[in-house]
Amino acid sequence: MDPINRTIRRISGSNEFQRRYEMMKKEIAADPEIQQFLQTYKEQLVPNAADQGMIKLYEFMTRSRRCADCPSLGECKNTMKGYEPKLIIQNGYIDMQYAPCPRQIAAQEQRNTEKLVQSMYVPKDVLRASFDQVDVDNPTRMKALQIAEDTVSQLVADPEHYKGLYLYGKFGVGKSYLLGAIANELKKQNKASFILYFPEFLKEMKQSLGDQSFSGKIDAVKRSSILMLDDIGAESLSSWARDEVLGTILQYRMAEGLPTFFSSNFDYNELEHHLTYSQRGEEEPVKAARIMERIKFLSILVEMKGKNKRNT
Repeated sequence: MDPINRTIRRISGSNEFQRRYEMMKKEIAADPEIQQFLQTYKEQLVPNAADQGMIKLYEFMTRSRRCADCPSLGECKNTMKGYEPKLIIQNGYIDMQYAPCPRQIAAQEQRNTEKLVQSMYVPKDVLRASFDQVDVDNPTRMKALQIAEDTVSQLVADPEHYKGLYLYGKFGVGKSYLLGAIANELKKQNKASFILYFPEFLKEMKQSLGDQSFSGKIDAVKRSSILMLDDIGAESLSSWARDEVLGTILQYRMAEGLPTFFSSNFDYNELEHHLTYSQRGEEEPVKAARIMERIKFLSILVEMKGKNKRNT
């Protein structure tokens, strides 16, 4: 042990070590986040805590924080992939721990939701969609794209922003594709979103009554950070689906101010008419109006026109 100690003392006293140490101190002193931490918690730190915690501070400084230096979760540059450093205080000394980064949190939320809902029922081309590939051969498509880009910017910049979009238009005009593009752009910005093809989702929810998984699934969907209901209005609607599934989801999201997007062949008035009549021919305008009140609260109406791209 003594030879090792002598070696350490010899290295510590060398000019090279001192040079590196001083360079490290200068870099740490130039890091605004570290200096803010030291200033904020100076009363809780022992004397010379910064010098004694130099290695921890340097490790913190050289790791990616808030995904700034990582192109994707799979290419994370940190020692623990998907985790970012956090400075903490332990008994007056500086220490560091790793916590899930924004991309890891978003990916975990996506996995948890998908685990409860067996399939998103969304075509692969929609899941791979991007703003760059949105067809803007019609003025309404161009406007819809611009509104979508603005909405993504608002969601990223303002955690309190809750307004999503209600995209409507005829078959094949690119509504679902634009939802997918929005979802992928949000993913780049570390925002988790979840797309559901609504008619198939309702079928799954009905089946889940038999295996006691209904509560868990609807709870996961209604709590999603950003939810996208694709092709709402295309389903064969029962009073139960309208009130216990759609109504429950929308009521929670309205109360919590959670961003919600929709796509539909119907505008607001046409969708309200659709929601008024159940499969059995029951007419319930008050309940339909209540659903529409929540949809209008959560979304901005955006029309999309153009040729049916599925026929080209």
